[in-house]
Amino acid sequence: MAHVRTLISNGNPMEEVVGFSRAVRVGSFIAVGGTAPVDAEGKTVGPGDVFAQTTRCFEIIKDALEQAGSGLQDIVRTRVILTDIHTWKDAIEARKVFCRESRPVDTIMAVQRFVNPEWLVEIEVDAVVADTP
Repeated sequence: MAHVRTLISNGNPMEEVVGFSRAVRVGSFIAVGGTAPVDAEGKTVGPGDVFAQTTRCFEIIKDALEQAGSGLQDIVRTRVILTDIHTWKDAIEARKVFCRESRPVDTIMAVQRFVNPEWLVEIEVDAVVADTP
């Protein structure tokens, strides 16, 4: 049985140029790619503030999941990627607001930097849309 592949966009012009999507849904599985803390104009939200940046990432993720016919309740995995591992507690405090109910598995890791040096965090999530009775 073939599954329909649905590409979710947030209007970033680089999606077409580079060949990526904000999220991809295949069957009941949804992958949301590395999500940066940016506003609608692409400007960094909350420079220097990991909590604010993590919150913004999850707001974008929530929108992408909803566009894919899902929601926060369907998240099964989160990946919190930081530039400073010592800021993990602030990131997790923001993550809790969005993931307290679904309680997905989580990975927290650090990298040297992101494409934009103002970004302190990026978030990835995987979701599985639950079967309806």
